[in-house]
Amino acid sequence: MNRKLKLWELNRVSEEEFKTQKKHPILVILNDIRSLNNIGSFFRTCDAFNVEKIYLCGITATPPHREINKTAIGATESVIWEHRTSIVELVTELKEKGVTIASIEQAEKTLLLQNTSQLNYSKIALVFGNEVDGVDQEVIDLSDHIIEIPQFGTKHSLNVSVCAGVILWEFTKKYC
Repeated sequence: MNRKLKLWELNRVSEEEFKTQKKHPILVILNDIRSLNNIGSFFRTCDAFNVEKIYLCGITATPPHREINKTAIGATESVIWEHRTSIVELVTELKEKGVTIASIEQAEKTLLLQNTSQLNYSKIALVFGNEVDGVDQEVIDLSDHIIEIPQFGTKHSLNVSVCAGVILWEFTKKYC
């Protein structure tokens, strides 16, 4: 028999320990995410994968907000975040600091997710786009890489928060 563990048996770090533990050098940038549930899911996923920071850009809503908290389940308190009005200014600033910029998008020239292990970087910022319009073209133009998740069905995209889980796991594996 394989008994399911109770929450208190999972040996998770406390919120205080999480805030002080060394983070993976991964930044997440949200480009005009509309859905408050998606924003909350990003917080929760970034907590799970020990992400350094989330940047909420443009129209992306910020905590505290009841609808964000529904899916974040407290992760807005554990994950460091910052709001920026201009994503282009943020990306330019990060590039000047030597951060690799990777937009998650479908474009003419992409790097498929399964081939990202070849990337060499000390810190990476992963840009996730608006649910309808994706990542802004200006940001695509500034990106060092455009990463695409291969898909084999009839739909053209994944929900952005589902996409985050897939992408962040792939990048987190480097640090496990």
